[in-house]
Amino acid sequence: MFFRLAADFVVLVHATFVVFVLLGGLLVLRWRRAAWVHLPAAAWGVLIEFAGWICPLTPLENSLRERGGAAGYPGGFIEHYFLPLLYPGGLTRATQLALGTVAVAVNALIYWRVMRRRA
Repeated sequence: MFFRLAADFVVLVHATFVVFVLLGGLLVLRWRRAAWVHLPAAAWGVLIEFAGWICPLTPLENSLRERGGAAGYPGGFIEHYFLPLLYPGGLTRATQLALGTVAVAVNALIYWRVMRRRA
């Protein structure tokens, strides 16, 4: 039970990180110091996509699920709703590059706006 809950927590953290990478720049519009946290996180997220790497949270989650004896019906809200967002079926290299490009474009627009407001 503990390992399954821990794996669900890792998925929740993973999903939150993905949203932060994509939209965390919006926090910078309000709190400029948030850029010190967001820019490295966004760079890491984009690097993972462009390089085709696997986020370290993925093997951690898989290990926790295996230790929890996960098999059969996965069940649970987090597994049902968040896993398909993090691990879409048929994820290809082109899709990874597109996701990375979207993250760069969204953040470039947000930071462009931040810089315009500052000037």
